[in-house]
Amino acid sequence: MDDAKTINEIAATGSERVEPVHRRIWRRVRRPVWVAVRIYLLGMLIAMFFEEKLIFFPTRFPGGEWQPAGLSVEDAHFTTADGVQVHGWYCAVREPRGVVLMSHGNAGNISHRADEIRLWQRHLKVSVFIYDYRGFGRSGGSPNETGVYEDARAAYRWLVEEKKLPADQIVLRGESIGSAVSLQLALEVPHRALIMESPFTSAVEMGQRSFPWLPVRLVMRNRFDSINKISRYRRPLLITHGTNDSIVPHFMGQKLFDRANEPKRFYSVPNADHNDVPFVGGSAYFQAISEFLNDL
Repeated sequence: MDDAKTINEIAATGSERVEPVHRRIWRRVRRPVWVAVRIYLLGMLIAMFFEEKLIFFPTRFPGGEWQPAGLSVEDAHFTTADGVQVHGWYCAVREPRGVVLMSHGNAGNISHRADEIRLWQRHLKVSVFIYDYRGFGRSGGSPNETGVYEDARAAYRWLVEEKKLPADQIVLRGESIGSAVSLQLALEVPHRALIMESPFTSAVEMGQRSFPWLPVRLVMRNRFDSINKISRYRRPLLITHGTNDSIVPHFMGQKLFDRANEPKRFYSVPNADHNDVPFVGGSAYFQAISEFLNDL
């Protein structure tokens, strides 16, 4: 009886000393797993905290060329509804066929668009009003989605209140992130038409492409959700996009076009990248825009 008890105790003690396989594996991997989790969470927090700096890349004054040769500019200073001082250039031509209100991309400032403004004036005989978002060029503040919408609204008000321009002479034109800004403005104010160049479907989709390891759709604040806004737009629309766009893929412009209402046109610029569409497109590009304006 005593021998049996001793054997049972030894067997029980031995079984307690045998650690299950899954515990042994966890004991070995838990440290690197927790390190990986902490690094992931830290990366997510950094991305959330610096989100605007991952979207906007402004060049502040005096960076840029502020006295462009061969371009007559009128400085415009105006205040947004939330009290930010914004700066723009009004570049007029004689007897214009219209005025183009330009919302530029997410980098640089208006002084980097002088060559492009000259092309629009020469090929299309339009006056151009281009402004800097808050935090860009000579504009105050710091950029974010809500703020740049306010900047666009203030620029539009300057045109209709200071320049006394009728709404049916104003064409809204946005480039890249400016396409999302122009679309939002187009849903709010009377105007002649909308031109979107190299537009993305949403900042969320762009962010997911750039950071596939982050839960971008859950945490991103600046969404610029053009794909869900475009179906509400019902005025004449032209979308242009370079076929070799290495930043915003060509299919995004096509997706927006497919979701948009008539009347609409899509013009692909062969071999153009993201920032050179007017220059690569040349006279054919401006002819497409001219035909679009003629048909309004």
